[in-house]
Amino acid sequence: MIKKLLIAFICVTAHGLFAQNGTISPYSYFGIGDSRDNGTVENQMMGGVSMYGDSIHVNLTNPAAYSKLLTTAYTAAISHKEYRLKNWTEEQNTSVTNLDYLAIGFPLAKNVGAGFGIMPYSSVGYGLRATSNTNQDAEISSAFTGSGGLNKLFASVGFEPIKDVSLGVTVNFNFGTLDYERIQSVEDVQFGTYDRRESRVNGYDFNYALNYTPTIKDKYTLYASVLVNTQGNLVSENSQTIGSFSLSTGEDVETIEVNLDSQNLKHTELKVPTETTLGLGFGEDKKWFLGAEYSFQKMSNFENTFLGLSNLTYNDANTYAFGGYWVPDYRSLTGYFNRVTYRAGLRYDKSGMVVNDKEINNFGITFGLGLPLSGNFSNLNLGFELGRRGTTDANLIEESYLKVNIGLSLNDRWFRKTKIN
Repeated sequence: MIKKLLIAFICVTAHGLFAQNGTISPYSYFGIGDSRDNGTVENQMMGGVSMYGDSIHVNLTNPAAYSKLLTTAYTAAISHKEYRLKNWTEEQNTSVTNLDYLAIGFPLAKNVGAGFGIMPYSSVGYGLRATSNTNQDAEISSAFTGSGGLNKLFASVGFEPIKDVSLGVTVNFNFGTLDYERIQSVEDVQFGTYDRRESRVNGYDFNYALNYTPTIKDKYTLYASVLVNTQGNLVSENSQTIGSFSLSTGEDVETIEVNLDSQNLKHTELKVPTETTLGLGFGEDKKWFLGAEYSFQKMSNFENTFLGLSNLTYNDANTYAFGGYWVPDYRSLTGYFNRVTYRAGLRYDKSGMVVNDKEINNFGITFGLGLPLSGNFSNLNLGFELGRRGTTDANLIEESYLKVNIGLSLNDRWFRKTKIN
């Protein structure tokens, strides 16, 4: 029954994964868009901490955790994000809803597990307007819009070659289209101009994981992990069209396909730098866990030459994440809320992005609930994140947001022999 429910869910929602506008942030204009959260709801609600793995949940960011799986686990999630965008003069509220991931994990043998799935990698989605004046005091209006994004197909395997040491690897295939448009018009001039750019992107990267989880005093577990997301070698096939159009009818008057070959911009490389994550945690199985992670990435080496933005530079990026969970009594038969998993955490992201000489950083507080469903260890996960990103300095935009996540983790057993009495 669980498999039928998940197949139906995939059929209804899979189209939305590719068609969605995953963000409405003005900062998605830069790079390859906003990087999406790549963990499950369970991980995200612990501040993004990803070292913890158990026998019934898929861990999308730590492939070594697949070695812990004892049952087949299906997982999927959606999110809704409320934004408040403001600068020094005005404020706007808006929102976006997305499908976050579809994945499955399953045991292959003792201490060996695997999985595969699909999820967004990055998203572009913005609409900005700016005005200025000519020397004759005529108003110039500029509109900037962007859409699209990259998706990620992935396959993972994890195994435990020796006691308490787990290894894992994930191969990711990233693909998608990024669209950018700039429209400009001048007061009392009947024609406007446009600049439309498109990038078709694809490429691979790999995730490697090492977990060390020794038992201490027959009761507690130490969690130590090293995660390496290798450099993403993406190839972008680009096109650019410029022209003019009638402001009254909206019809194109003149269209010119820019010869990008002559500028060596027809095919460009996007090298997303290697990211390394170090984690350390401590806990008592099925009762509580606390952990912290530190990630670093040499974003100062990244550039998107096709966009050629003069007000953008990159510094090296760093992320700090703290979080954990608590279960009052997972064996309780009378008190439902004693079996609920309570999660909380916080994170601070130094993205490395510098716009108008200002760093664009993010701070978030997370919390959530894992609600048990009847039978097969399945559960419904609810998560919330309150955060702030960016600044109003240097004519930039500050984003305040509330994110709500709903995730399903459904468990079943495959390859069971039918017994006939």
